[in-house]
Amino acid sequence: MTAEEYVGLAGWTPAALGRRGAVRPVVAAPDPALSRPGPEVDPTSDEVVRLAADLVATMRVSPGCVGLAAPQVGVSAQVFAVDVTGHPKAVTVHGPFVVCNAKVVEASRWKAGREGCMSVPDLTGDVKRASRLVVEGVLPGTGDLVRLVTDGFEARALQHEIDHCAGLLFLDRVAGAHAIYQRKVYL
Repeated sequence: MTAEEYVGLAGWTPAALGRRGAVRPVVAAPDPALSRPGPEVDPTSDEVVRLAADLVATMRVSPGCVGLAAPQVGVSAQVFAVDVTGHPKAVTVHGPFVVCNAKVVEASRWKAGREGCMSVPDLTGDVKRASRLVVEGVLPGTGDLVRLVTDGFEARALQHEIDHCAGLLFLDRVAGAHAIYQRKVYL
C-alpha cells in the first residue's frame, strides 16, 4: 500500500460500528489467551464489528483504562481499542478508536515510561517505547485503511495494545526484575 491509500481517522467514532457493545470480563495473567499471537481478521465481519463494540464498551466502564485488546477479553485476534482522551500525560489525542491488523511502520524517540495493565492488576513496570509512532491498520466496520501518526502517551498506548495482539505483556518488555513494581494505586 502507498501512503496515499491510507486515511486518518477522518471523524471515525465507535458509532460507525452501528451497535452498542456488551461489557466482557477481562482476563488476567497467566491466562493463555494473553500469550497467544492473534491472527489477522476481516474488519468488516459481523463477529469483528461486535468484538470492536464490546472492546469499547468494556474500556468505557473500566476506570483509568486507555486501551483494551481482544486477547484481554479472551479472543485471539488483532483488534484493539484506544482512547487517551482526558489522560494527563496525553498530548496527541485521536479520541476513541478501534484498529484491526495494526502494524508499526515508523518508530523513533525511544523513552522509558511506567506502564500498567488491566490483565496484570497488581504490577507496573518501566518499558522503553517509541514516543513518536506511525501505525497502519484497518478500521472495523468500514474496512477503511488508516494511518495514525502520534506521539507521547498515545504512542505508548498503541504499542502496548499491538503487543497484546502479538501475545506479549508489558512484563515481556521490561529490562528486568528491577523495573517491576507493586501497583500503589488501584483505579
